[in-house]
Amino acid sequence: MSGRPAHRLPGALLAAFALAALVELVSVAVDARTGQLLAKPLLMPLLAAYVAARGGPRLLVAALLLGWGGDVFLLSSADGAFLAGMGCFAAGHLCYLVLFGHRRTRAGLALGYGLALVVALALLWSGLPAELRAPVAVYSLLLAAMACRASALGPLAGAGGALFLLSDTLIATGVADRPQPPAADLWIMLTYIAAQALLTAGILRSRPRTHD
Repeated sequence: MSGRPAHRLPGALLAAFALAALVELVSVAVDARTGQLLAKPLLMPLLAAYVAARGGPRLLVAALLLGWGGDVFLLSSADGAFLAGMGCFAAGHLCYLVLFGHRRTRAGLALGYGLALVVALALLWSGLPAELRAPVAVYSLLLAAMACRASALGPLAGAGGALFLLSDTLIATGVADRPQPPAADLWIMLTYIAAQALLTAGILRSRPRTHD
């Protein structure tokens, strides 16, 4: 009897994450700034707490909390906030790459991600502010490597990596003043939330109850 609350904790945290995600997406869709300010900073801490409650890898908890740092910085319009947020996400991608280990990635997939990276940078480059070009190039290389390597853990993590790449590419098109799809902000958040959730699910499935 006394152990039941502990067993229920991961499910409760996952439900709270899903609720926060719903509030965030609805707030973005209706342009409710207050809802975004309340919901977005809760997303990654709730997902990280779920991982911790599951006994998941500490590096995964770190990656998610670094994502939280990126989320918070990107809520701000202060000078340097974009670069600080990008730095947090870059550190999170490094955590993911360490978690993926030395598993093999298909050569064709690596070639595809490499080609996508080159094409995306070529299309965005002239529209990026000069001070962002080098940081964006380095970050994009790291992001593409993470997305590619994620596939080595299976379809869940692979889909998560691909969606992370898509989400950040949509952000970059806005920064570079390139055409975006309708409701771009909603698509950015939807793909980002799904990316982090799928990466988390893929890592937990491949390494259950591992402490790094």
